[in-house]
Amino acid sequence: PERSLGVALVLPSVNSQGMGLHLKEISKVTPAGRHAIVIMDRAGYHLEKELPDYSNLTPVHLPPYSPELNSAEQLWEWLREHDLSNRCFDGYEDIVDACCN
Repeated sequence: PERSLGVALVLPSVNSQGMGLHLKEISKVTPAGRHAIVIMDRAGYHLEKELPDYSNLTPVHLPPYSPELNSAEQLWEWLREHDLSNRCFDGYEDIVDACCN
């Protein structure tokens, strides 16, 4: 947050392949000589053994059944309340555009 830098992907589904892509992007924006802690819930695709390992990233898994600790849950709640609810979308691309905006 101090550097006003973030990484996000909008993908058609959630799985270990998408999580691997996200970790790759986080690793790329982590400055040389720094180390990133990636806080994850215990979704199955966060626990996959096939996820890539990066020397500049360490995953930290939240305790089970603790959505209040997961900041992504707050993001999804905000999106549902403001941009994604009570609307009709013309198609998939419109949904992606709403998420990206």
